[in-house]
Amino acid sequence: ILLLILTLYPYVYLSARLAFQEQSVACLEVSRSLGYGPWASFFKVALPLARPGIVAGCLLALMETLNDFGTVSYFGVDTFTTGIYRTWTALGNPVAAAQLSALLLLLVLLLMAVEQFSRRRARYYRQGFKPTSTRYRLQGIRAVGAWLACGIPIGLGFVVPALILLHMTLRQGELGRRFWSYAQNSFLLSTITAVIAVSVSVVVLYGLRLQGGSPWGLRLAVQLSSLGYALPGVVIAVGVLIPLGWLDQLLSYLRQVVLQQPPGLVIGGTLTALVFGYLVRFLAVSLATVEATLLRIPPSLDEAARSLGQGSLGTLWRVHLPLMSGGILGAMLLVFVDVMKELPATMVLRPFNFDTLAVQTYRLAADERLAEAGAPALAIVLVGILPVILLNSQMARQRNLGSSGDPL
Repeated sequence: ILLLILTLYPYVYLSARLAFQEQSVACLEVSRSLGYGPWASFFKVALPLARPGIVAGCLLALMETLNDFGTVSYFGVDTFTTGIYRTWTALGNPVAAAQLSALLLLLVLLLMAVEQFSRRRARYYRQGFKPTSTRYRLQGIRAVGAWLACGIPIGLGFVVPALILLHMTLRQGELGRRFWSYAQNSFLLSTITAVIAVSVSVVVLYGLRLQGGSPWGLRLAVQLSSLGYALPGVVIAVGVLIPLGWLDQLLSYLRQVVLQQPPGLVIGGTLTALVFGYLVRFLAVSLATVEATLLRIPPSLDEAARSLGQGSLGTLWRVHLPLMSGGILGAMLLVFVDVMKELPATMVLRPFNFDTLAVQTYRLAADERLAEAGAPALAIVLVGILPVILLNSQMARQRNLGSSGDPL
């Protein structure tokens, strides 16, 4: 539990921080004028207004906990994820694995439904924006407490593990003969998935923009494609392998009859199936990031481009893509990192004798070869820092825009 808390608390922290930053200080000033002190204003005004962001972060942490495979497997804790993987691989029972996956899917949907029901008709609109003009200067024991509250999670969740991994890597002396092969496999899969996911997101969302009214069928398809991120990787793997198995049987039969070739796997057990599983799992990340960037482009630019003779593709290439370059880069980076550290889906869908840094780290740790696991684990940690830097820079830029009085 402690390891999962130290790993997943940034989901809640980042969303809560953004929710508090977007609040207007005018609400707090009104509460103070009605006799509330700082703590009462926090609990009765600021905290309820930040509830959507906090709950969204909690839901992400819950879903990631349900999805976790490496930590619970290493500590020998039986969960849905480990049970589904064991049922599929060790027992060879895809039907039972699919049943367990369906139960886990229902649990995830139940969590989302409970949160929506708890809100009921509550709304969280913001009337205008007035940034905070003053800050509290903490001194003495309060300053020390604030430093400890902020430093302990970072120290235990990042600094100490990173230093230990670096020490084990240096003590090992060499990265190992297969390290660069695993790194190349991880980089290849992450790059291909990121490029395809962003390309699909741009095409789909730009198509919705061109439709104007957004037909309900197309909008529903986009929303359904975003559900993959809420599902554990092992559930995605089972859901992908079963239909791909049927398709492989059909293609194998056609190849045997038409081409007179021996039967065999065509899609299942290949990189195609693995990339497809990644797309199902992480397309929502790309869609959300690209959509947030696309919505900031005013429709007047589309009209100006059309008046200058540009068609739909010309407008996309000459207007939207240059303006969306930052969001596209961010989406690619987020998908790249998610694929780099994905373990359960990779364990089930990967081809034979094809391992990634995440798989190798899990295997070495499971064999208690912790010194050898340091190098691939450290590589994943270093790659994971990139989206943190990107998100912090974006949040700082939004804060500066808000404090300068510019319209958001």
